[in-house]
Amino acid sequence: MNAPTDIALYMQTLGQQARVASRAMAKASTAAKNAALLAMAAELRARRDELLTANAADVLEAKANGLEAAMLDRLTITAKSVEAMAQGLEQVAALPDPIGEITDMKYRPSGIQVGKMRVPLGVVGIIYEARPNVTADAAALCLKSGNAAILRGGKEAIRCNQAIASCVRAGLAAAGLPETAVQVVETTDRAAVGHLVAMPEYVDVIVPRGGKGLIERISREARVPVIKHLDGNCHVYVDVAADPAKALAIVENAKTQRLGTCNTAESLLVARPAAPTLLPQLAAMLTAHGVEIRGCPETCALVPQAKPATEEDYYTEYLAAIISCKVVADVGEAIAHINKYSSAHTESIVTEDYTAAMRFLREVDSSSVMVNASTRFADGFEYGLGAEIGISTDKFHARGPVGLEGLTSQKWIVFGNGEVRV
Repeated sequence: MNAPTDIALYMQTLGQQARVASRAMAKASTAAKNAALLAMAAELRARRDELLTANAADVLEAKANGLEAAMLDRLTITAKSVEAMAQGLEQVAALPDPIGEITDMKYRPSGIQVGKMRVPLGVVGIIYEARPNVTADAAALCLKSGNAAILRGGKEAIRCNQAIASCVRAGLAAAGLPETAVQVVETTDRAAVGHLVAMPEYVDVIVPRGGKGLIERISREARVPVIKHLDGNCHVYVDVAADPAKALAIVENAKTQRLGTCNTAESLLVARPAAPTLLPQLAAMLTAHGVEIRGCPETCALVPQAKPATEEDYYTEYLAAIISCKVVADVGEAIAHINKYSSAHTESIVTEDYTAAMRFLREVDSSSVMVNASTRFADGFEYGLGAEIGISTDKFHARGPVGLEGLTSQKWIVFGNGEVRV
């Protein structure tokens, strides 16, 4: 599968099979979809050692190729990870089936009833990098929402992804659903991605999960709609009315629990009246975790270990032990700073002032906005969606963590009793 003509034929075949499978999935019963998910979970547990062996080979090769630490962390799975994948499948099975749901029924003066029915998108193409768990999560969400899926994981996880794909196929077969409802691309040739994003006759939406370079490429080349976010420059604003203990706990968790995730805080804003007391405490905590602080002149005056921040720092998603910091006058200046520099992913305010909190919620233009909570909660599982397919910072169709509902659309339905238009 190295020649471009072979890749083109291969991807077209996957697309054709997915389109046919999508028709079957759209009418599959909730019982069949749940049975497939539970069978997949059982397969993952039964083949745990096989998955770990495949992953170990992937990790060994990735280390030899010099893959960076953050990517190695995402690539590596453990027995606990396999169990988490299995539980994720079971959790999705337990979620309500959105397909066929009828809402907003209203009688019109003509006598007809008009409403909406939730339906699958069709074929979902998902392109991701070094996260084998995405294979299970994406399969689960696409299956439960009545879609077919074509999954293209990163070359660094090819062995583990194929092992998980085998479990997925077995689960589909056990439930009497087409095995081609979830197909994992078997080639690591980058040309496969170019074909996948340019097949509108077979693919209805693309979801890229990975680094900014990957997502920019997909957005540029795609001929089908893309659900995406480019980066996660998330902010925590510590207001003048913040509870100091809450501020310390939230900033610590938001920045230091995991460095390489898109919902990790990359920027800290502190209200000027609170800064002389609170900022040194926050800085000491961050420094104890090995986090480098890059701050404005006021920050540097209060925090001797801080380095001067550049304009670029305020735009940067570090995915590393670095945080930008700025002292701001009040909630208004914090909102203005966030709306200028943020990537519109997730922002949080720490405050006991209800008015400030509500203003922050209304005026911050991001896909998730929080009060007195860590940005790390911006996650499909934490939001009660089960697993997530990704996070969207776009404003159309889906915004924020994308779960089952984000993988569906709605169509208008009409009930009549012989009415005709006059």
